[in-house]
Amino acid sequence: MNKFYKSLLVILAVVMMAGMLAACGNKAADTGKSGGDTKTETTTTDVDPASLAFPLKEKATITALTNYPVGSESDPNKRTIFKRLEEATNVHVDWKTIQSDQWGDKITLEMSNIKTLPELVFNAGFGDTDLLKYAKQGVIIPVEDLIEKYMPNLKKVFELAPEYKAMVTDENGHIWAFPWIEQLGYEKTAIQTIGNMPFINTAWLDFLGLQMPGTVDEFEQVLIAFRDNADALKAEFNIDGDIIPMSCIVNDGDQDPYILINGFGEGYGDPDRGTHLVLTDDLKVVSVATSEGFKKGTQWLHKLYEEKLIDPEAFTQEWSTYVAKGKSGRYGVLFSWDVANIAKLEGWAPLPALQADTKNITPQSGSFTSGFNRGRCVVTVNAKNPALIAAWIDQMYDPFQSPQNNWGTYGEDDGFDIFVLGENEKGEKMLKHAPLGDHSPVEVREAESVNGPLAILDSYYGVYVTCPDDAQYRLDWIKDIYTPDMNFKYAMPNVFMTADDTKTVSDLSADLRKVVNTAKSDWIMNGFTEDDWNKLQSDLKAYKLDDYIAIYQKYVDAYYADQK
Repeated sequence: MNKFYKSLLVILAVVMMAGMLAACGNKAADTGKSGGDTKTETTTTDVDPASLAFPLKEKATITALTNYPVGSESDPNKRTIFKRLEEATNVHVDWKTIQSDQWGDKITLEMSNIKTLPELVFNAGFGDTDLLKYAKQGVIIPVEDLIEKYMPNLKKVFELAPEYKAMVTDENGHIWAFPWIEQLGYEKTAIQTIGNMPFINTAWLDFLGLQMPGTVDEFEQVLIAFRDNADALKAEFNIDGDIIPMSCIVNDGDQDPYILINGFGEGYGDPDRGTHLVLTDDLKVVSVATSEGFKKGTQWLHKLYEEKLIDPEAFTQEWSTYVAKGKSGRYGVLFSWDVANIAKLEGWAPLPALQADTKNITPQSGSFTSGFNRGRCVVTVNAKNPALIAAWIDQMYDPFQSPQNNWGTYGEDDGFDIFVLGENEKGEKMLKHAPLGDHSPVEVREAESVNGPLAILDSYYGVYVTCPDDAQYRLDWIKDIYTPDMNFKYAMPNVFMTADDTKTVSDLSADLRKVVNTAKSDWIMNGFTEDDWNKLQSDLKAYKLDDYIAIYQKYVDAYYADQK
């Protein structure tokens, strides 16, 4: 009965879509298989591309759903980028918006109510599980034919970087979403190879006459010096509040401290906080939570915590609290994508890889293909004119437009601009990054950018846009400080699994991630025994870690077979 009901919903959704599109002068077109194995039929607007030339002769309206950062402009149409896009296309967007910190909860409800769902979700950020679920349910439509007919900018991106087309295409040849692509660097020099970069307060080092630590023991002694000279540091640097030798947010992406344990045991560290998996030099997928390095590294972090060298709020603090303490100058060591988001850039430096049993930095999963999100924007079953929507979205992939959507724009009436409008060597218009000065790159970009689907390729720099200052110095840090210690050959690739495998991985991951994350927090605070370690291993086995790894291994094998 349950299967029948689900099938009926899919059929009804498709029929509804066909009816709406037919009413707009559309004709049916076979799009092949859906996210499952059932053949479905959808409709697309068969319009002469000339009729979609922008700006349109008559204003058209489309409906969309997006999110906006906390504390920034909530109405997209008041942002300069969308004002200019409306003028250039004569397409008005009737937006529904959700604050970004509420997106995770509310988007599920939005997607479950087809009657009220807008025509596209602009800044969806869907993971593979949701993407394939909505495809199978008929809530979103495939877009590969739309790309072919109405999206020359995105087609050009796929021609220049064909790996991205392969990464968005499912096993049946369908593309269910428009991607976000940001290339900065390549493979071991890519800006995404390290997210949770460790930074150390060099002003404190200099004041106390200390050298940059190179081993875990030297690092521990530096933290002890920060702790024991707290009064002198507070007086010298006019600090209000207690000195915190090292702060972090355990299990919180770029704020997690586990890059510090890379030198222990096998040298894996924990580069992927979502899966806790790494890829060995013989292309074997392994769980870091079963490794000797994870065990020894966690014991060492517990020792630091016992010595009162780690922020006691590291397990519970919110981002805002973490930043507030950092801006007060209280940290000796912190972890983030960019220290400038939390403290002043001056007086800080990246902490190099620490030697323990070995010396190594393991790149994050998917980082060799740089910044990528498969499910950034989707077209829903309610799209009245999919061709128009596709053509409008394609404007986001214009190489002059994408950098603005990603970072911000120029010529704002007030406030700081990310860009100034200049020219490249050929005298063509070019976006040039303005110096950030004391401005936080995150805050400025959140005030101006719109994100959504876009593509910035390495070949764009120096032609359409300059490399951001904060990206350039981060690229330099990675190339000069971390790439020489990236000793493993591979990073886990970004693969598009089948719907069944995606669901299985998602189900297994929920339990496995919880077990590992709980152990990390608990053991850093309270320590652990050999019995505790053995229980973790038995729990991982009980939660089917072997099956989880086997699925990833299947796709890794296929991915690298295609590369040969």
